Amino acid sequence: MAFSKIVSASLAAGGLALSLAGSAVALDTSAGTMRAEAVASGFATPWAVAFPPDGGFLVSEKEGRLWIVRDGEASRIDGLPDILTQGQGGLLDILVPRDFAETRQVYLTHAKRQSGGSGTALSVGRLSEDGTTLEGTEVIFEMAEGSSGGRHFGSRLVEGEDGKLYMTIGERGDRPAAQDLARHNGSVLRLNRDGSVPSDNPFVGQDGAQPAIWSYGHRNPQGAAMDGEGRIWVNEHGARGGDEVNLIRKGANYGWPVIAYGRHYSGGEIGEGTEKEGMEQPVHYWDPSIAPSGMTFYDGRVSDWQGDAFVGALKFDYIARLSGDPLREVEQIEGLETRRVRDVRTGPDGYLWFISEDRGTVYRLVPE
Repeated sequence: MAFSKIVSASLAAGGLALSLAGSAVALDTSAGTMRAEAVASGFATPWAVAFPPDGGFLVSEKEGRLWIVRDGEASRIDGLPDILTQGQGGLLDILVPRDFAETRQVYLTHAKRQSGGSGTALSVGRLSEDGTTLEGTEVIFEMAEGSSGGRHFGSRLVEGEDGKLYMTIGERGDRPAAQDLARHNGSVLRLNRDGSVPSDNPFVGQDGAQPAIWSYGHRNPQGAAMDGEGRIWVNEHGARGGDEVNLIRKGANYGWPVIAYGRHYSGGEIGEGTEKEGMEQPVHYWDPSIAPSGMTFYDGRVSDWQGDAFVGALKFDYIARLSGDPLREVEQIEGLETRRVRDVRTGPDGYLWFISEDRGTVYRLVPE
């Protein structure tokens, strides 16, 4: 993908002016000096970026807009589902599956109005050949049950090595619900591509349990990725301290709010401490909290970074690089361009791409 010139597009839909820009700023990294190239800017609260294999890239805005940027032009995509914008909820993650060339399917996670309030939902549609419309869009899953408030919707979406969809959902600010298998709050779900439940999920057939749940006891997982071994990882927000990186295991309980490495915002202790039998420990945690978001395991052109995890930090405005076994934060990539990093992806060009929510811009890191 080349963005060698600045192209401004005033888009009547939504009245948004986007710039596709070749401007770049140098950032120091462990792999040498990188140029943070602004490839598209002017977004309002951008949340996720994804890459169709036929070129260009998709960007979601929390306010409920989806854009396609390709061939020097940015266009708003029609045909989205009904999306509720409330607090932390709105249009969230985007997934372009591996068989896009055959199906042209695009999956979206978003907030949806429900009986009793709102919750996180999953929709799918077919991207038209001209990239202007999601056709036949339908909601194929929504969490049970709706609740009030605008907090902790999650939500990231990963296509597993097994072809299943792994979807994260926050506990919606209802802490005890993360331990209640009768509700989807605070869980990682595993779904078939049509939104149905795989028969080998861990709680299928268990009385009172939601069969879509793959793991539970999560607070607000806003980053998820598959590593080179096909394992699913998530990062999640703690309260005051205790943001976590977790390796997701079938049927496992990750402890929230019974155990945590942090305190309530009031300063009070959380639950029963940091450990309890039958509950998983994080692979890595941050204290103080960095407010982690998008996540990727790098597989690109920079050999020094191969296999490492990169996580966006909303609070301290940097990209964390995690490496080793177990994973540990070994580097912070930061500059004016890394303000509130909402998403991080390995691009099809082999470069590290990221979204700065504050700057309304999609960047990529290119070696000098």
